[in-house]
Amino acid sequence: MKLDYDTLLAQVKKQEELLQFDTFNNRDAWEIGNLLVQKAQKENLKVSIDISRNGHQLFHYAMEGTSPSNDSWIKRKMNVVALFSHSSYYIGLLYEKKGSSIYDADALPAENFAAHGGSFPIILKNTGVIGTITVSGLPSEEDHQMIVVALQLFLKVTI
Repeated sequence: MKLDYDTLLAQVKKQEELLQFDTFNNRDAWEIGNLLVQKAQKENLKVSIDISRNGHQLFHYAMEGTSPSNDSWIKRKMNVVALFSHSSYYIGLLYEKKGSSIYDADALPAENFAAHGGSFPIILKNTGVIGTITVSGLPSEEDHQMIVVALQLFLKVTI
């Protein structure tokens, strides 16, 4: 089945526009992180979760069954958000639509960047991207969607 990239890109862009914060502090990271951990526990998901602000790790949790490989994926996805100021899922879809990748088009090294779903920008309204919420362990779209659902609950936003 052929993906409708335009529709998917528009959906993810809308998520990024609506799931923004007025403020973001360490307590917010703790609460969002715990929402993600509770979902992972309830659904027996083997994921690692990271929330960082301006390079400072505020929350990290690794479910049983994860490995250091998940942490490598987290860092690589976070680097994509830091470079492009969009979710790693959005950037992956954008390059797939073009029939390319960040590795080919931008000569970015795969050991440092991963344009796969699972890292979502922490965006302060009227400021911009200040950090990331990242999940690793599920298929690309599911990692991304796990974060979106948690942010919708936390921010009380319906998309």
